[in-house]
Amino acid sequence: MSFEAAMASLGGSSIGIFDSKSSSIEKGESLADTIRIMDLYSDVLVLRHTLDGSSRFAGELARNPIINAGSGSEEHPTQAMLDLYTIIKEKKKIDGLTIGIVGDLKYGRTVYSLLYGLASYNVTVHLISPPTLHIREESIGDISKSLSIYQHTELDDDILSKLDIIYVTRIQKERFPDMQEYEKVRGTFTIDGSVLERAKSNVTIMHPMPRMDEISHSVDSTKNAAYFKQAGFGRELRAALLALVLNENPF
Repeated sequence: MSFEAAMASLGGSSIGIFDSKSSSIEKGESLADTIRIMDLYSDVLVLRHTLDGSSRFAGELARNPIINAGSGSEEHPTQAMLDLYTIIKEKKKIDGLTIGIVGDLKYGRTVYSLLYGLASYNVTVHLISPPTLHIREESIGDISKSLSIYQHTELDDDILSKLDIIYVTRIQKERFPDMQEYEKVRGTFTIDGSVLERAKSNVTIMHPMPRMDEISHSVDSTKNAAYFKQAGFGRELRAALLALVLNENPF
């Protein structure tokens, strides 16, 4: 919806497949053929797909630009761009901040893109997750050499007292091969009033959305909650990206 809203704000229009059951995909059409057909109807393609590598694959087939709006459990680059934008809007800087990323670090694709973005800045990152949901080391490659990264299994007072940003991610239920394993980690971390009391008074709470039970609704009305503003920035940032992609001289 944010891409649709972004395109509309530029005076453009959107067509698309939002439910595979109402498209030829339900009849067995391959991703390759879907990309080729949609490419004929569009000036730019925005692709969100469950398969890892789907956007790279689409980029090899399409004549028009492909924007990766979420590729399996790998990456979500436009989310990372708006996350960085949100941090700048909230904190007026990125360099020098201490950032905690909490939740599902194994399957949460926004985490990997955000870490790649943060690698361009001088920040300290604390990764907090259940042991079974630690970051996939092979997926962050050399960026671990560019960032000061510390891994934890608890969000204790010592860590909380250091954080300028708490970036919360939901447990990705749909990516668990075993639902019993999901139930074991469900609700491991919840950001609520008691957490805010132990954190810095000006800590900023972020979330790529959708939210489940990892942030209490009581946090919504606090000065610390930035996740709805963060979602709103998605339209602005994606409109700018579309303008850059579609126009030779956009500004």
